[in-house]
Amino acid sequence: MSEPIRTTQPGQPLQADEATEINPDVDIAPADIGVPVVPAGERLLEVDDVTLRFGGVVALNEVSFHINKGEILGLIGPNGAGKTTCFNVMTGVYQPTSGAVRYLGEPLGKRKKFEITKLGIARTFQNIRLFANMTALENVLVGADAHHSTGVGSAMFRLPKHRREEAQGYQRAMELLTFMGLDRKADELARNLPYGDQRRLEIARALATSPQLLCLDEPAAGFNPAEKAKLMELIRTIRDQGYTVLLIEHDMKLVMGVTDRIVVLEFGRKIAEGSPAEIRDNPAVVAAYLGVDEEDAS
Repeated sequence: MSEPIRTTQPGQPLQADEATEINPDVDIAPADIGVPVVPAGERLLEVDDVTLRFGGVVALNEVSFHINKGEILGLIGPNGAGKTTCFNVMTGVYQPTSGAVRYLGEPLGKRKKFEITKLGIARTFQNIRLFANMTALENVLVGADAHHSTGVGSAMFRLPKHRREEAQGYQRAMELLTFMGLDRKADELARNLPYGDQRRLEIARALATSPQLLCLDEPAAGFNPAEKAKLMELIRTIRDQGYTVLLIEHDMKLVMGVTDRIVVLEFGRKIAEGSPAEIRDNPAVVAAYLGVDEEDAS
């Protein structure tokens, strides 16, 4: 079970390590996990008329959008708009009250979270959820283990298939740590890493599951402008290596600079969808963020 991330002072996160740079030339393309691969530009995931209620509270209200293979889609909105709740529906944390989430053309239905991971959807969290007392390498190995097929017996007796999967997992984990610029910190405990490195490590662990769709929940939280610029480079590089990215983020400059399309939520409803330029000039979006009437924002 993960522990609270160490801070320098209560409520103040550790600063990221300025020396940490990604290595974009390292090949981290998704491995074959036995699910269909959607051609670039075709629909990978669809949120179809999804409503989620908690008692009398409507958290999501008939929300619909889709994600195309190979794009970076931004999901934005003011606090309480339903962004993370939407993530949670897509990744199996919540079951929608009505509507459906389709992945590779098939409804996710009541699949459990680990089953959705095995299908090729991975996520990070708004609050970092690393295994604090495990090393950076061990954290990534947890992700790599998602598709291993050997059981307890094979592990106990060190059977050939288990040793082969273990070696493959180690190689994959070290490639991802190298890509993230964390290979020299592979043996450090996660809780001892600077805050920015912890963020990168969580992304590496998600990538270790070889997802087709990587969902990032506010990855720039706590970053300074220089770190956000590096994050934009990282997200683009991940996309260029063959992944599709869904991004929740409050920093509008980052979202506008890195996404191909944007979906905007407010009070659990979708109020806009389009390119960054279209969203920037949309009166409904301006009104939602500034708290003014739509007519005044026009």
